[in-house]
Amino acid sequence: MAPRISLALAIHNHQPVGNFGWVFAEVFDQAYAPMLAILDRHPSVRLSLHYTGPLLEWLRHERPGFVEQLAALVARGQVEIMGGGYYEPVLASLPERDRVGQARRMADELEATFGVRPAGAWLAERVWEPDVPTSLAAAGYRWTILDDAHFRAAAIPEEALWGPYTTDDQGSLLTVFGTEQGLRYRIPFRDVAETIEHLRAHATEDGRRVGMMGDDGEKFGAWPTTWEHCWGRGRWMERFFEALEANADWLATVTPSEWLDREPPIGRVYVPTGSYAEMGEWALPAVEGLAYAAAVHAAQAEHRPEVRWLRGAFWRNFQVKYREVNDLHKQMLRTSAKVAAMPEGPAREAALDHLYQGQSNDCYWHGLFGGVYIAHMRLATHEHLIAAEDTADAVAGSLGSGALVDLDLDGQDEAYLAGPGQTVAVQIDDGAGIGAWDIRAARHALGAVLARRPEAYHETLVARAGLSSDAGTDDAGAVASIHEHVTLKEPDLADRLHYDRYERRAGLVRVLDPGTTPAAWATGSATELGDGPGGPVRLDSIDETGLATSRERTAGPNGLAIGTRLRLGGGRLDPTLAMTGTVRNVGSSTVTARIGIEWPTMLLGGGGNPSAWWEVEGGRTGHDVARTHERVGRLLQGNDHVGLQVETIVDPACDAWIAPIETISNSESGFERVYQGSALLLSQVVALEPGESIDLHLEHRVTVATDRAAAEDLPVPGPA
Repeated sequence: MAPRISLALAIHNHQPVGNFGWVFAEVFDQAYAPMLAILDRHPSVRLSLHYTGPLLEWLRHERPGFVEQLAALVARGQVEIMGGGYYEPVLASLPERDRVGQARRMADELEATFGVRPAGAWLAERVWEPDVPTSLAAAGYRWTILDDAHFRAAAIPEEALWGPYTTDDQGSLLTVFGTEQGLRYRIPFRDVAETIEHLRAHATEDGRRVGMMGDDGEKFGAWPTTWEHCWGRGRWMERFFEALEANADWLATVTPSEWLDREPPIGRVYVPTGSYAEMGEWALPAVEGLAYAAAVHAAQAEHRPEVRWLRGAFWRNFQVKYREVNDLHKQMLRTSAKVAAMPEGPAREAALDHLYQGQSNDCYWHGLFGGVYIAHMRLATHEHLIAAEDTADAVAGSLGSGALVDLDLDGQDEAYLAGPGQTVAVQIDDGAGIGAWDIRAARHALGAVLARRPEAYHETLVARAGLSSDAGTDDAGAVASIHEHVTLKEPDLADRLHYDRYERRAGLVRVLDPGTTPAAWATGSATELGDGPGGPVRLDSIDETGLATSRERTAGPNGLAIGTRLRLGGGRLDPTLAMTGTVRNVGSSTVTARIGIEWPTMLLGGGGNPSAWWEVEGGRTGHDVARTHERVGRLLQGNDHVGLQVETIVDPACDAWIAPIETISNSESGFERVYQGSALLLSQVVALEPGESIDLHLEHRVTVATDRAAAEDLPVPGPA
């Protein structure tokens, strides 16, 4: 008998919570619609398809005919629908109740839509931890797909990756398929004939091998250059499907469940924590990431066998690499516990849905596709967590204000303040900075800015400074993978690389060299007198409405005593937050410095968004525009689309410096400048004699146009 082999294709399609509708529509036209069209043209080709909850909901509302077309493919057995977590969370990052809840909800929705309960689960970003089988089995799933990197880490050689393996945890069984590296690299980036020959080379007379290729559906048309390659003049997908049909006598396409129904697993495996190879590199600190990439590339170039054991960091390391990711994750855990404590009923169901949306994975990491740098998606994640916590607090009838609690799980308590219109988290071990300032009624995270950090890919940007053309092919002339694609969205981006020396928290007292310029402050190069704005402070008092802190700082040979007082006030639609900063010279000589309070805010002002603005002395500019003013006593900022305005009263009047916080990040579409918020420094140059002090007082008065909880008929918290 001639050698035979089977091919299992699994295509994962995802759009994140909070992504723009026009992005959904564009990718639909480029990748999702063509894939179903080609399946209709080639009814003998079978594969598995996965659509995450946000995308599935969009398809139902915006492209119902597509859902009907997909249902027909499922009904005739050509397509197997895969499940997973409904809003595409990294399951390993969730409490067990939410892992199972998200996975069951997806299974329920797919069964209701297509009449078939899914047996296979797509694992978001293929993030694996050894207890995942327990969660998936509890939700009713039989199998999932991992990358070749997982199996290398489990000592499974490449040649043994032509079939599924069993694994288990706490008595729960799960079958795992591995994406075969040769197929993943070839589909759709190499010639069709090369892909077919790769399969032929691994065929056997008993035909009991199956090659799995599970990967993102967006790479079939939505990644740069791939539409023309896959569906346009290149016709790669058409030629590939034609080749599958032409070789059907020895090459069969199957779905994973169909394969498992007729063939046993080929072995047992216990996979350590991991994801795909690139994710491990991205999770490393920038310097370590560069060293790791160099080591891997050198080993690959020399064909050294030890390359199979080289691994990057654990996915959870993103919670170390980015303080903002850790804060978001711990806010999610806190909110999950509150929602779990709610009694059954409509309010709990609404809160649970918001919680699940707030668990969508994209903003909990960063890489070529990671979303923590994508401001509108990050704020959407915060939005849903704020909504869930707001509803849970209302039902519980307790705001928990004035509590000392380890919010970020670092072993040290933070101060948590809450009112009917806002929540505030104060970092006692970092300058009494405000790491979170959430406006409940608007569901907006005013404090959700992102610090400017070095990234390993910045080295590529610096090395290629001046590159402006699209580099869409590799040296061999083949279409480049997204990981090899280098594009600059605007010139001179390397000149815009600036890094922050401290965490971007609000309410930090700055003591700067008196000659500091607005430009030096904006770029992070200003000279701080003494030991910087961070560091531990003493908590002198705390109650339900506010707190007071104090600390000592150096300023050259002198010492400074710095005190801060915070007070919450106002109601649901008009919360207020007041701060007084006091700086006293406790040394023996004069201290001359620019002393002020820094307050960054996030109002989604990127790209010159006309809805987001600053208004100072009657003049309005965009929220991403730098400006300076002298002796300002009042200023406003807002976002009309969000329905939120902040009026800031300053006493005494002082200089107001405003500058956008912009990062340079890399994405599938290229290097780009991204607005991460806007920084405000309210300051003045003073000469403090020994024993002399200065008080700076500001009050933020927030106005919210619409209570979004009331619009959803959800309960709202009352006064503290």
